Amino acid sequence: MADTAPQADQKSTRSFGRPQGGRQQQGGRPQQGGRPGQQGGRQQGGRQQRGGKDDNKWTPVTKLGRLVEGGKIKSIHEIYLFSLPIKEFQIIDHFLTLKDEVMKIIPVQKQTRAGQRTRFKAYVVVGDHNGHVGLGVKCAKEVATAISGAQVAAKLSVVPVRRGYWGNKIGAPHTVPTKVTGKCGSVSVRLVPAPRGTGIVAARVPKKILQFAGIEDVYTSSRGKTRTMGNFVMATFFAITKTYAYLTPDLWKAQPLQKTPYQVNSSFLSEGKKY
Repeated sequence: MADTAPQADQKSTRSFGRPQGGRQQQGGRPQQGGRPGQQGGRQQGGRQQRGGKDDNKWTPVTKLGRLVEGGKIKSIHEIYLFSLPIKEFQIIDHFLTLKDEVMKIIPVQKQTRAGQRTRFKAYVVVGDHNGHVGLGVKCAKEVATAISGAQVAAKLSVVPVRRGYWGNKIGAPHTVPTKVTGKCGSVSVRLVPAPRGTGIVAARVPKKILQFAGIEDVYTSSRGKTRTMGNFVMATFFAITKTYAYLTPDLWKAQPLQKTPYQVNSSFLSEGKKY
């Protein structure tokens, strides 16, 4: 009897440093207010967003961007006239209202020492359905990153599309001015002028690009491995870009030499902030 009494006392005191009554309500977490600091934490003010309200404001970093933002260049055709390189996609957004569509997303792999590295390649087409079209290709680890990068690349590659007539020059231009051909890989695409009302006689892939370019009537002919959609898309885009490469006799007139926007607005560029 004398030996069992101390064991009972030991069992009653084994609580690993805690009292037998469980957690104390006074010294533990507050039960009424929930997490400490909720009154001045996320409930009232919340976490502030990075960048503030001026995150979407465009700050140009090139001379051309500064001229566009300052209103010195009124039209995008002034940029195309002097073949000025466009390095900021905001310049395109300033002049044009573009729509985009993802043509294809394919996984691509690279063999490394650690194994196969898989990334995603996206093909995106942009256009305003009124004589401007662009194509962008981007490869990234994630699909969303590839699509956004391809959209930026497509805007930077926007080119003007020359349209013409099939017969009499009645109404607005509706077809390609001449026969043009584009080639990428084994795929070659040929565009042939068509009468008004014919429509776009083409497969699904080139038809979408021609619609974005604003061409209403055209015949198409394709050869090669057209199942490779990437080459099919790029061959059609290369054919569209050649509409201004061939000069018809009505464009043979001598044009007076003009100053570039950089020369005309040299004082504006020298006064502005240097980046």
